[in-house]
Amino acid sequence: MTQLRLLLVCLALLFVSQTSMAYNEQKHRVIVLTDIEADPDDTQSLVRLFLYANQIDIQGLIATTSCWQQNAIHPESIAKVIGAYAKVHSNLSKHEKGYPSAKTLNKLIKRGAPTYGMTGVGNGKDTEGSNWIIKTLEQDDERPLWISVWGGANTLAQALHTIRATKSEAEAHALVSKLRVYTISDQDDSGIWIRNNFPDLFYIVTPGDDYGSATWTGINTYIEGIDNSEISNTWLANNIQQNHGPLGAMYPDVAWGVEGDTPAFLSLIPNGLNNPEHPNWGGWGGRYELYKPDFALTKEGGSIVEIAPETRDIWTNAIDTYTPHTYREYGRTFKAGEKSFTGFKETLWRWRLDFQNDFAARMDWTIKPYNQANHPPVPVLNHTDILTVKSGEGFTLDASKSSDPDGDSLSYFWFNYSEAGSLQEPHPVGGADNAHAIYLTAPTVTQKETLHYILKLTDKGTPALSRYKRTIVNVVPK
Repeated sequence: MTQLRLLLVCLALLFVSQTSMAYNEQKHRVIVLTDIEADPDDTQSLVRLFLYANQIDIQGLIATTSCWQQNAIHPESIAKVIGAYAKVHSNLSKHEKGYPSAKTLNKLIKRGAPTYGMTGVGNGKDTEGSNWIIKTLEQDDERPLWISVWGGANTLAQALHTIRATKSEAEAHALVSKLRVYTISDQDDSGIWIRNNFPDLFYIVTPGDDYGSATWTGINTYIEGIDNSEISNTWLANNIQQNHGPLGAMYPDVAWGVEGDTPAFLSLIPNGLNNPEHPNWGGWGGRYELYKPDFALTKEGGSIVEIAPETRDIWTNAIDTYTPHTYREYGRTFKAGEKSFTGFKETLWRWRLDFQNDFAARMDWTIKPYNQANHPPVPVLNHTDILTVKSGEGFTLDASKSSDPDGDSLSYFWFNYSEAGSLQEPHPVGGADNAHAIYLTAPTVTQKETLHYILKLTDKGTPALSRYKRTIVNVVPK
């Protein structure tokens, strides 16, 4: 009996180990390039990033320049935020496993060139940061490597220059094909050089330096006609900065715009909605489509960044139409509002309350025991997440097996994300869109079409947390 019990324990441990390994393999790798100290928002974004350090595989933190900070880098400021993280690491680990130690994160701090843009790119201009990008790319790891660019991109440009100069064409292609780049606009003149010289490189950007035309500004744009309190100074003080321990105290006041760099990694957070390999599907970091933007529509933003027409397709601004729902005291809990919004910033700010609540909850984790904090619900579909149905055929979407780790009551909300599919016109959910299961009828089609249905599952904890499940429905003619 003892031997049988020992065998069962060993098998259980093996299963847990394999499950943990599978979870780790799904983490997205990222190297951050930050012009920290050019604006307080880099520090703000680092505070948030470290709260997700167990769900995103951070593999580099490189101090860089930008058009706003052309001749200095500040790796010591990265270390300062890590120092605050070190003080809350043990409490974070009570809520979820996998948080790296501060010692591990400190080893990832690297230095880029303390010079502006393309003046720091060329033969003999390798830096600790550019070499680190190459070294990380060369690791025996099949996962893509995301480069999250919060300032200038010249450290990445130097890495690509060296790869092209020192590798065979096949070797260079293999390395570049593993890169995924998201830059917060163009903050030096190396971005357009990269895009022109590496036409196959996966690159997300609103080109140029006119920030008002950029999708990422949806994170901090005040929107007339909705409640914007989740980006207010009062909200930040109450939920992040004050009475939330040393990491919260590290979060600086807004100087220009709150967390302008955070969209460069929001879509790497595993929440059931995000799928960064498909920017056109939409997620917390916005939605983007692959095309060559019209340079005539690019405005000068007043900085010194030199811009030019794009010579290739890039992942850039997409348009969503979004109708916020409003709370009802009686009957069905939510109803569609009277006002709809259409634009590229809508692809990001439509999720803003959700990811701000998530931020606030994780900041609570730095100081509270598990049973006094909120944790995200767990949506579960009772079917596969890709369905094929015939034109005009009925089908059911069901998430009745969903749960919440804190035992909170759950709210369901299903909707068709029409812009993510091939049918641009909406195919709304009829009947009760807040039931745990819904019945739908496929549209009539003459060719294969794709619909994306999103389940948003929200708990009634404080703050309320949401997770998602996306079902892709392929509709084929009869």
